[in-house]
Amino acid sequence: MKTKCGFVSIIGEPNAGKSSLMNVLLETKLSIVTPKPQTTRKNVIGIYTKENVQIIFVDTPGIINPNYELHSSMMKNVNESLSGADVITAITDVSRIINKFDKFEKLILGKIQNLNQPKILLLNKIDLLNDIKETLPIIDRIEKYKIFNEIIPVSVIYSNNIDRYLDVLIKYLPENPFMYEPELLSTEDERFFVSEIIREVLFNELKEEIPYSTEVLINSFKERENGKWFISADIIVERDSQKVIIIGSKGAKLKRIGMIARANIEAHLGKEIFLKLFVKVRPKWRNNKALLKSLGYK
Repeated sequence: MKTKCGFVSIIGEPNAGKSSLMNVLLETKLSIVTPKPQTTRKNVIGIYTKENVQIIFVDTPGIINPNYELHSSMMKNVNESLSGADVITAITDVSRIINKFDKFEKLILGKIQNLNQPKILLLNKIDLLNDIKETLPIIDRIEKYKIFNEIIPVSVIYSNNIDRYLDVLIKYLPENPFMYEPELLSTEDERFFVSEIIREVLFNELKEEIPYSTEVLINSFKERENGKWFISADIIVERDSQKVIIIGSKGAKLKRIGMIARANIEAHLGKEIFLKLFVKVRPKWRNNKALLKSLGYK
């Protein structure tokens, strides 16, 4: 039996639904999702295998104009994903594109128009429209660019038209042997997912700009046959004032963050853990190339 296998880069603006799309496709939570933009900072690999098809999805950071070295690294991840993709999937919030087409044109269309791979556009969040027919003038406008092989209106949150997207995507995949064992869901290790889970809690629990100034570094990850696994992590911030906020009065805020993170990590690992969190100040870390490299950024 012939098999199909290939890499699919998922790109889009912040909060377009990239991470949610991959989680829905894999029927498990691999990429963290928060209401705040720019949650995803590194490429996340998710592997879909069914019958004679294996799709290696690459969830990428939202496409932005960089303001920090961190942002530049994030965009390098996007470019790397595009260069290695067999098929490109762009996803956009159709409820926003109506009024912000110029931004979509500059950030998305401009980035991929000269690439040769098959391209699929998902017009996401059709559930926010009064009528699906509202997508028709948008589709007509985009089709004039002759960039996309297919344009599909979807609602990721309600899984509307996701099966259709998969069918269309498989059509454009190359014939190749599988690259990974069928039961494998990702190539990322557990340390990566644990750090992402902690970062997700920070984004959900902290207000305004503070989440964007935080990073998580796993210091210790000890698996134990008997007893709880031990994990310690640094929460990195840029200023002392941010450290004070994260710790909270008498350590209450940090305790809450740790409690939520521990429960989420235990659900992910299927193991009881002991989680120790520390808050450390690293001034202007988002613009420090050496520090960014030590944190796993390109």
